Amino acid sequence: MTDRRLAVLPFLDFSARNGSNKDLQLVRLLEADPNVTQNKLVKSLYGGAEEKNQTAFRKLKSRVQQKLLNHLYFLDHTDVRHIVSRRHEQHCLGLLHQAKILSGESEYKLAERLYRKALTVACEAELTQYAVVCARMLRILYAETRNQPRFKAMSKKLAELQKLLALEDEAEELYYEMKVFLQHKVRWRQGLLKQLPAQLERLEALHKKAKSYNTFHYLYVTKMSQEELSGNYEEIIRLTAATEKARKQGKINEMRFDKRFNNYMSVYAHLQTRQAKKGLVLAEEYFKDFHYSSGNWFYYLETYLLLAMHAGQYGQAYELLQQARKNPYHRKQRSAAQQRWELYEAYLQFIRPEPSPLKMRHFTQFVQTVPDYSRDKQGYNVAILILQFLYFLRRRDIEGLLARLEGLRKYEQRHLRDPATLRSQLFFRMLLMTVKENFALETCQKKAAPLLERLKAAPQPGEAFGEIEIIPYEDLWELTLGILKQLAADQTAAEHADRSRVL
Repeated sequence: MTDRRLAVLPFLDFSARNGSNKDLQLVRLLEADPNVTQNKLVKSLYGGAEEKNQTAFRKLKSRVQQKLLNHLYFLDHTDVRHIVSRRHEQHCLGLLHQAKILSGESEYKLAERLYRKALTVACEAELTQYAVVCARMLRILYAETRNQPRFKAMSKKLAELQKLLALEDEAEELYYEMKVFLQHKVRWRQGLLKQLPAQLERLEALHKKAKSYNTFHYLYVTKMSQEELSGNYEEIIRLTAATEKARKQGKINEMRFDKRFNNYMSVYAHLQTRQAKKGLVLAEEYFKDFHYSSGNWFYYLETYLLLAMHAGQYGQAYELLQQARKNPYHRKQRSAAQQRWELYEAYLQFIRPEPSPLKMRHFTQFVQTVPDYSRDKQGYNVAILILQFLYFLRRRDIEGLLARLEGLRKYEQRHLRDPATLRSQLFFRMLLMTVKENFALETCQKKAAPLLERLKAAPQPGEAFGEIEIIPYEDLWELTLGILKQLAADQTAAEHADRSRVL
């Protein structure tokens, strides 16, 4: 039998609910080890993995899963750290559910009251898709109860809402067609950058007709994507500030607008425009708005941590890293996201080595085994190659260095030909120079000086082209020179020791 892995909904405190001993035992086993296999669970619960126990387990699993799903109705959506539209959407859906049941029981007056209330909530929150459902159900109800005046009025309302929904649906389709391309290779994102002006023009036209929050949202996030892809992060800072000002003036529906997204983009733009210290202050201020159980909490913390590293606040970066590790929801992230956290930890360990033998062993294993090029690490391949190169340079492992040297050359030839990748190109050349000049500190420093000046003047690439600099290349070059200095000192000390032994 296949050893399938199971999952439990971690946000539900099932142990506090009513349930049989086996139900509670299963949930506690899953909470203790989310990666436990089915066979191990069967053995723990029933003492053996015989077929009759497997059958009993399948029934138990189905029962517990249903109980957990039933408790979803009681989740609290009022926490301000969740997306603001969620509470209004759930309120509307709850009213619709109740009204539908009452209507089925021929309680038409109560059903009408709830449908109309749901319609009011949907219209106020500009949840057009639900407003259409409410209007349609009310029209049916009025037809069934032979209320002709209200039937005609609701038919007119429904027609207006359906026209609005058609405009919003077109805007939604344009946006998600764009978004799906963002998940692909760099060259796909570069192609998307050329198509965005036409898509933005159409979104502008749709928003001009609809004047709804939904068309505003798709237009706004597409504008942000265009500026991000092209590397115009100063414009993102301006856009986020202007939008926040409009929100405070009541020009944007606060029942729908997610200020956390706006804050995240502002903080990220400060990282990309090398305003790390200012961005770090903002990141600390906005962090309280993110709930620790959401995936957005981790995405935001990544940017927060990178700001700390770019500002040279490595102690703070380490504390943020530990905060991520201690979050009980860390394990529910995709494996690629978890590996990014490992990469951040590896950089911190390289810059500020901890004496712990366990951490050193884990660091060494990670650097030597992480793939130097992988699609799921898109945006971080250069960071991985650089860390591996510096690791072997510090060890003066010539064989390892030559292997990484070839990797750097191949990657540059295949993926760093575009002018927008100039920063990575320049830093690769500076690293290659250390081997070419036989690790001579003064020679490397002198010959790399023109490249360093060009690096400082080079603009930050956009998302359509760029790789993430976990630590700015300028700071990494200072670290490289420090390694060369230490290697020279070690070599001098070794030569003195050899002469002493001869004498």
